[in-house]
Amino acid sequence: MSDSNTTTFTNPSTFILQGIPGLETAHVWISIPFCVMYIIAILGNFAILFIVKKEHSLHVPMYYFLCMLAVTDLVLSTTTLPKMLAIFWFNSREISFNACLTQMFFIHGFSAIESGIFVAMALDRYVAICDPLRHSTILTSSLVVKIGLVIVLRGSILALPYPILARQWPYCRSNIILHTHCENMAVVILACADTRISSYYALFVLSCRIGLNVFFITLSYIQILRAIFRLPTKDARLKTFGTYGSHFGAILAFYIPTLFASLTSRFGHNLPLHFHSFISNVYLLVPPMLNPIIYGVRSEQIRDRLLRPFTY
Repeated sequence: MSDSNTTTFTNPSTFILQGIPGLETAHVWISIPFCVMYIIAILGNFAILFIVKKEHSLHVPMYYFLCMLAVTDLVLSTTTLPKMLAIFWFNSREISFNACLTQMFFIHGFSAIESGIFVAMALDRYVAICDPLRHSTILTSSLVVKIGLVIVLRGSILALPYPILARQWPYCRSNIILHTHCENMAVVILACADTRISSYYALFVLSCRIGLNVFFITLSYIQILRAIFRLPTKDARLKTFGTYGSHFGAILAFYIPTLFASLTSRFGHNLPLHFHSFISNVYLLVPPMLNPIIYGVRSEQIRDRLLRPFTY
């Protein structure tokens, strides 16, 4: 492994995932909260899918989008966590070149898909509160399916250039990735070529994934808040605002770590390497864990269905 830093190659057969640089001796301890978060994410998101499938009263657009979010979170966390735990527990650091590029595609693709789902959920909430009488006629099942397909297609198209560009570069510096997974910039930085096109494309995707999506979400919530403040009583306003607070909390839990991780990877050159790695892991692990908790606690239907076996 020590020769990997000096070996010259243009298309490595394998990369070596370093884990969390500088904290290798603490990997076993770090793996404990990561493993707990993964278990919560798996159980919570499968519970969401099971409850929505069983309860016909939940077969409405809001919960269809919630199921899409649960599937996305399952894929996103499973793409990274098993390999990460293998590094921490078994020192299994090798990952093949093709597997690395595949992981890169899934990470960026499903992050873009999750961001798109939040926009769709904001649209659903906007219609539900601003035009409630026409909600079922506007957001029909066929339209929900079309929106879902557009979100998946958009996320896939945005993510596809990442591995395509990464495959083009000659890698002659090292095959050691100072990370727990194959994040785009962590791989591209190893290339001995002018990779500015990869950096520029990453910034373009960031502006689409966060800039445009946050703009549409903000626009929806401005209209939602205006409708809430027009309600006749304070109790009605508080009740309605509480209903939409869960969605807003899930948005913050996703976008804040994502934006912070993207900015620190490009501009935080003076920050320690282990800090970069922690932030990147947070945006991949925390939202899949928090989303089912946020929606499970705030959604009365899901909460009642979860507690039903314990109330008899």
